[in-house]
Amino acid sequence: MDATTAPHRIPPEMPQYGEANHVFELMQNMLEQLLIHQPKDPIPFMIDHLQRDNDYVPKIVILGPPASGKTTLAMWLGKHLNSNLLSVESLIAKEYSSLAADARRHYQKFQTVPSMLLVRLVQERLREEDCIRRGWILDGIPETREQALLMQTLGAFPRQVLVLSAPDTVLIERNLGKRIDPQTGEIYHATFDWPPEPEIQKRLIAPAGISGGETARRLLAYHRNIARLLPSYPKILKVIAADQPCVDVFYQALTYVQTIHPSNAPFTPRVLLCGPVGSGRSLQAALLAQKYGLVNVPDNITMKVLKRRLDRQDCVERGWVLHGFPRDGGQALLMDSMGYKPNRVFFLNVPFDSILERLTLRRTDPVTGERSHLMYKPPPTMEIQARLLQSPKDSEEQIKLRMDRFYRNSAELEEFYGQAITLNGDQDPYTVFEYIESGIINPLRKKAP
Repeated sequence: MDATTAPHRIPPEMPQYGEANHVFELMQNMLEQLLIHQPKDPIPFMIDHLQRDNDYVPKIVILGPPASGKTTLAMWLGKHLNSNLLSVESLIAKEYSSLAADARRHYQKFQTVPSMLLVRLVQERLREEDCIRRGWILDGIPETREQALLMQTLGAFPRQVLVLSAPDTVLIERNLGKRIDPQTGEIYHATFDWPPEPEIQKRLIAPAGISGGETARRLLAYHRNIARLLPSYPKILKVIAADQPCVDVFYQALTYVQTIHPSNAPFTPRVLLCGPVGSGRSLQAALLAQKYGLVNVPDNITMKVLKRRLDRQDCVERGWVLHGFPRDGGQALLMDSMGYKPNRVFFLNVPFDSILERLTLRRTDPVTGERSHLMYKPPPTMEIQARLLQSPKDSEEQIKLRMDRFYRNSAELEEFYGQAITLNGDQDPYTVFEYIESGIINPLRKKAP
C-alpha cells in the first residue's frame, strides 16, 4: 500500500462475506473446531456448533514485510468482514490469561515470544465465542515455518493466506514517515497522509524501530523466514503488490478471500499413511488435509467411531487421510470388509537411528511450553537448557517398544496393501510431501506379478 494506508479511510461497501450457504466449508469448519477444542463428548459439541451462525466465517492469515501495510489491510478486512483481528500485541495483552502473562514477561525481557507459547495463545484465542462466530484474521502470524506447522498440528488452518510484497527501498522510505495515533491505533504518514485535524496531529508519535538500520535488519529477518514459510500454504496463497493504492490492494484481497476455491485433487483421495513413530505421518496428513481439503482423521480412534466419521458427507465428498490406523492385518481386513478402501497407501521408511535422533533429543520448556531439539533447535541460553524436560514417551526404551510393535505388524499391512508406495521419510518434510503428492496425482504403476 502506498500513500493512503490509514484505516480511517474506509473503502466503499462491497458484498458481505459468506452470504451463500457453503455446506462443505461448514463441515470443514466443524472439523477444525473439533481439533482445536477436542471435546470429551463430540456429538453435543457438533450440535451446538451447527446451531451457531458461523457458516464460512473468515479464517485469514496476512503476511508481509515491515511497512508493507499488512496491519492496515488486516484492520480494513476486519471491519468489512466483521471479524476478529489477532496480532502478537493483542494476544499478549489479553487479560485473565496465564499464557498471555507468560508471553508478556518473555517479551519484555527478550522482545520476542517463543513459538510454542505464541501458537498456544492463538489456539486459546480461537476457542473463544467471538472467533467461533465471526472468524479471525491473523496479522503477521505465523512468523516462521515452525509456527505454521505447529498451528496446523493444533487444527488452526487458514482458508486464505495473503502476502504483501514491495521493494525494500520503498518499504524503508515508507517506514521512516510512519506515525501512529496512540488513542485509536490508526496509521498516518508524515508526507503522504497527514491528518487535517490539529488535535490528531499533536498526539501522533513515531513507532519504535523505524530507523533505516532497524528497518533493514527487520527486512532481512523477514526475507529469511518467508522463503521457508510460504511452502506451508500451497494453493491457498495470494501475493499482492503493496506498492499501489491501498484501495486497490484492499479490493484484490477482498475478492480473493470471498472466492470459494475448489479442491485441487484429480479424484476423491482416500489416503492411508503408514510408518513407525517419528516417521512424520501426522505432519504429512496435516499438509495433505490443507492442500486438498481432505478430512484428517487422527490415529487414536476406534473402528466404531471411525465408521461414523468416514460415513459423513465431507469424507464422502472430499476424501480423507488416515494415519496410524489400521495397525495390523486384522484391522486392515475389517476396514476393507466395511467398504473403507484407501486408493493410495504410503509407507514412510525411516531408519531406526534417525527416529531415535528425532525423538530422544526432544525437550520441552516447562515455563514457556516451547519445544526444543538438542540437535536441530537447541535452546538459546544455558539457563533455559538446564530446565528442559524430556517426555517419558521419548525415552529410548519406549521408542524401541513402539518401533518393535510397528515392525511386527508392518509385514501384514504391506502384504494386504499390495499397491502401497514406499517412500524415504528421512528427508525434509516438504520433499516427502512432494513425493506423496506425486503418488496421489499420478496413476498407480502396475506391479509385476
